[in-house]
Amino acid sequence: MMHDKITVPDEVITSKIYLIRNEKVMIDKDLAGLYNVETKRLKEQVRRNIDRFPESFMFELTTEEHSSLRSQFATLKRGRHSKYPPFVFTEHGVLMLSSILNSELAVKMSVQIIETFVQLRKLANNYEDIMHKINEMESRNNEQFREIYEVLKRLLSNPETPRKKIGYKADRT
Repeated sequence: MMHDKITVPDEVITSKIYLIRNEKVMIDKDLAGLYNVETKRLKEQVRRNIDRFPESFMFELTTEEHSSLRSQFATLKRGRHSKYPPFVFTEHGVLMLSSILNSELAVKMSVQIIETFVQLRKLANNYEDIMHKINEMESRNNEQFREIYEVLKRLLSNPETPRKKIGYKADRT
């Protein structure tokens, strides 16, 4: 059984996850790089198995979305970025990719990518829970929070009187 974990840092995977159309997705060329296949081959396999990829699993970016994404990459080197809009894959699409690519690396990499998606979802849920609790506490304990906010505002505001500079001063005689 294949239980070996791939040694790609989670930060690398996380940096390749984008929010497009309110979906967390990964771009075909990034996935191809992680799976160690050419983007062209990945797209060929997807097209051959297109019935496995409903729009909730994979969609092609519009020209506007592609242009916006390309502008995020700043300078584009010739031949490194496709002139055609890429496919983007949701978490479910990534899982389906491992079945059509049918390699041990693809399966292992998909497991790690899915685990990263799950961790991101947990973080998002924790953030929402914390914000809800803060709002709830603020509405119940308004007077206590008002005092805390006042102290924080004072600490964060510019000092009213200029501070005396401290440190070593060279004798200029």
